[in-house]
Amino acid sequence: MKPEITRLTLGVLPLNDAAPLVVALEHGLFAAEGLEVTLSVETSWAGLRDAMQLGLLDGAQLLALMPLASTLGLDGRKTPMLSALTLNTGGNAITVSQALYRHMEANAPRGLADPVDSARALAAVVEQRRQQGEPPLRFANVYPFSSHRYLLRYWMAAGGVDPDADMALRVVPPPLVASRLQAGELDGYCVGEPWNSLAEHQGIGRVICGSLDIWGGSQEKVFGVREAWAEQYPATHQAVLRALLRACLWLDAPGNRPKAARLMCEGGYLDVPPHVVEQGMRDPAERTSGDGLPGATRFHRHAANFPWRSQTMWYAAQMRRWGHLDEALDLSAAVERCVRPALYRQAAEAVGLSVPVEDTRVEGAHAQDWTLAGSHGDIDMAPDAFMDGARFSGA
Repeated sequence: MKPEITRLTLGVLPLNDAAPLVVALEHGLFAAEGLEVTLSVETSWAGLRDAMQLGLLDGAQLLALMPLASTLGLDGRKTPMLSALTLNTGGNAITVSQALYRHMEANAPRGLADPVDSARALAAVVEQRRQQGEPPLRFANVYPFSSHRYLLRYWMAAGGVDPDADMALRVVPPPLVASRLQAGELDGYCVGEPWNSLAEHQGIGRVICGSLDIWGGSQEKVFGVREAWAEQYPATHQAVLRALLRACLWLDAPGNRPKAARLMCEGGYLDVPPHVVEQGMRDPAERTSGDGLPGATRFHRHAANFPWRSQTMWYAAQMRRWGHLDEALDLSAAVERCVRPALYRQAAEAVGLSVPVEDTRVEGAHAQDWTLAGSHGDIDMAPDAFMDGARFSGA
């Protein structure tokens, strides 16, 4: 079927994981589907949310929880949204100031390489500051309904830190976190790349751990649209999904990450040196002993694009854990409305991909490589363990 409409405006933020949309545009993958796409680079998640809810954008790179929060009316105007494709897994990291890093290092007899050890070191610093009458440490994430918020809390809690009682937590847009750290207004943050690598490059911060170290299967950005838009333009939606899938395939092909980094910078999507973007866009497959690749990102490999309902359920369970979501809510029904694996399967089959046959899985069940049943043969999967060994059934 031909797209019902061909001229689209899609929103992105200046982050490495906007790469699938940039590649799809700059490499003609949208055009090959008969689409004329303009990318609108927004300055904050709140601004992008407003543009989506007001209908100023046809679709966008969204935080994984944004469709759910918008549909439930937790975030801005109550606007049903859905996602049918995950743009990437991983890509976030936790960065701390040089001063805090030194204090944590002094309280880490086994070093800071393991995320549990680094979280415990943070807890020791928190206790020392409390005894000395010093104010709470100031940490930022990028948005209230974000993976960053809940990965940061999960990491802290695993070490014995109570994020609400022990920390001063705040929201700062991604492009501003490094400058706030440099100004001494923050002691640490959780953000997507390249804003962790930039802090290290400038010598103002140290990256402690990446999102894949906290949760090996950590879903990050999704491509989202308004529910009404998807119902009105189903063929257009499928065309966009196919183009983005091909872009994600290209990004995970050997040798293409450096090209993508240059494309992001030279195209004006990121005002950061290309080598900094490239550092934070490395493939987890490149991981070697002693090199944690804290901001590493998967764009396609290991079923990264599949919209697992169990992944969104895990984030929602974390919202409930911290009192951010009503216990009485029928969460399964809400997630089924917002996360649409059937639409993904339609696009992926057209591209010729083997797709998972189930909509959920047990998250955190695999500390080693494993295989998953697919529609056209087994799919190779990567470890998806949580830092503390927990498992989540998706219910």
